[in-house]
Amino acid sequence: MKLGLQLGYWGQGPIENAPELIAAAEDAGFEAVFTAESWGSDAYTPLAWWGAATERIKLGTSVAQLSARPPTSLAMHALTLDHLSGGRHIVGLGVSGPQVVEGWYGQPFAKPLARTREYVQVVRDVLAREAPVRNPGSHYPLPYPADAPGSTGLGKSLKPITHPLRADIPIWLGAEGPKNVAQTAEIADGWLAIFYSLRLAGQYEEWLAEGFARPGARRSRDDFEVAATAQVVITDDISAAIERYRPSTALYVGGMGAKEKNFHAELYRRMGYGDAVDEIGALFRAGKKAEAMAAVPDEMVRETMIVGTADEVRAQIKQWEAAGVSMLLVTARDTGTIRELATLV
Repeated sequence: MKLGLQLGYWGQGPIENAPELIAAAEDAGFEAVFTAESWGSDAYTPLAWWGAATERIKLGTSVAQLSARPPTSLAMHALTLDHLSGGRHIVGLGVSGPQVVEGWYGQPFAKPLARTREYVQVVRDVLAREAPVRNPGSHYPLPYPADAPGSTGLGKSLKPITHPLRADIPIWLGAEGPKNVAQTAEIADGWLAIFYSLRLAGQYEEWLAEGFARPGARRSRDDFEVAATAQVVITDDISAAIERYRPSTALYVGGMGAKEKNFHAELYRRMGYGDAVDEIGALFRAGKKAEAMAAVPDEMVRETMIVGTADEVRAQIKQWEAAGVSMLLVTARDTGTIRELATLV
């Protein structure tokens, strides 16, 4: 089991002790550090800024949103950071959700699977630098068609001026549903799993196996990364740990998506919490956030956590590893926890 430090995206301001956390993670032997974005801080700037003070630890986005930048722009970010870090970048991508894609980026959310497939292929074509990049797809056409609205007809196929340090920068995808996870296994190098549950581990493996069995799949289960974000808390007060993370569970289930489309809510339904999801969502949409948090059952929070004494946490990490997780992306926010976690794996 490898460890990654999941810094996520910012709240009202920067993560003040991020440099100390990253330094502790690198010193303790963590494999990677990851940043994210929603509709505030971006994923790449903090990663480059903080990563400049590191030497070994890999630098990943978990996740960079597809709609935030065209695939050619993402590839430029990736090849630049990979050069500056000496080949330590991991590209983590995700589609986000319709509220963000259409409300923040002003783009259509339709056909997320097809968009993801096309996006990843364009990124790979840029990084390969074998020929000027052309894409006949409908989502990211390159060059922009001469007969399309607003076109001058002067678009030219290009390949990057800068030679990528690595043509095969690993691309990991955030995915939650069965079709998305299967496609991730087919076209990507790793899966960024949010709200991983041991209860669904067998189901996850079936979805992954479907993707690996497809013609042209990039990898097999043996060389594919499953990186699961987890709240890992070393404590003998499990109740206090659950209370600490109850608000975030309520937020993702009730507030990070629309009533008609919330991938996080759908994931918890698969875990068997359908009634709780309905209640939390209704309360959150009614502006009753405190009541929504109170409606989250303890076991629903506990489902995706690793929590307990050091010995209990060590045993749970072994369970996750046996279930197929190869990297834990932990949300630790103090250096002591980071160092202690390193001793448990």
